[in-house]
Amino acid sequence: MTDAAVSQVRSFNRLVTQRVGALDDHYLARDRSLGEARLLWEISPDGSDVRRLRARLGLDSGYLSRLLRSLEADGLVTVAVAAGDRRVRRVQLTEAGQTEREVLDRRSDELARSLLRPLGEARRERLVAAMAEVERLLTAALVDFAAVDPGHRDAQHCLRRYFAEIDRRFDAGFDPARSTAPSADDFRAPGGAFLVATLHGDPVGCGALRFHGSGAADLKRMWVADGLRGLGVGRRLLEELERTAAAAGAAAVRLETNRNLPEAIALYRSAGYREVDPFNDEAYAHHWFEKSLKS
Repeated sequence: MTDAAVSQVRSFNRLVTQRVGALDDHYLARDRSLGEARLLWEISPDGSDVRRLRARLGLDSGYLSRLLRSLEADGLVTVAVAAGDRRVRRVQLTEAGQTEREVLDRRSDELARSLLRPLGEARRERLVAAMAEVERLLTAALVDFAAVDPGHRDAQHCLRRYFAEIDRRFDAGFDPARSTAPSADDFRAPGGAFLVATLHGDPVGCGALRFHGSGAADLKRMWVADGLRGLGVGRRLLEELERTAAAAGAAAVRLETNRNLPEAIALYRSAGYREVDPFNDEAYAHHWFEKSLKS
């Protein structure tokens, strides 16, 4: 990463914050800041958990509480304990809050038009395309990785999505009874590891390892949500899994995969995995790969 790259990012940030009015306490000529307006936009029509809002917006609890108190004082939201779980607080838009959000939507549309209006059609298309690419890349950079118990709700969510996808993509579907793959319990520490990728607190990917001492660790259950594919998230997840395996003392990582997953095969090959002879009798495998973790 060069100093010039850092300087360019800072210059871009200064221009955007000034141009969209982020420095104005009266965002879009309303009596509230950008933070309050952004929070109004994020609340679902049927209400949202405060905890989820905090994760999605990346706010600390104190600042979020201040924003909610301000909106509540203006009669735009209500905050109450969730039915059935007093540990959870939910925020709901009032009728006035719905109206305010509609006003903000109209004015935000006009702000966007004001950014595009001075440009010719060709330059507008270039700017919109560049913005879309920046959004996708910045979104990918916000993905976090953490080891969780395979019984965790985020791990279970990812596993359900993983199995649904391979059932859809394999030639004859997927029948767990025919597979020799380990169960989720085999990925529990210390004999294994289960990593979940999250974006704004939501699970968007996973990968699992089963350790065999200093021998090759088995890599399983690697999955990334459709909307994040092609952005390097899968490669970052693979690298995190490799670091986890190396930290556990594994000399190598090995895996098998199905011919109907060409994206995965391409990823493994480009990441330095070499195709090897079958090391198990997995019914759904067509390719077996291994990568040494020794430098």
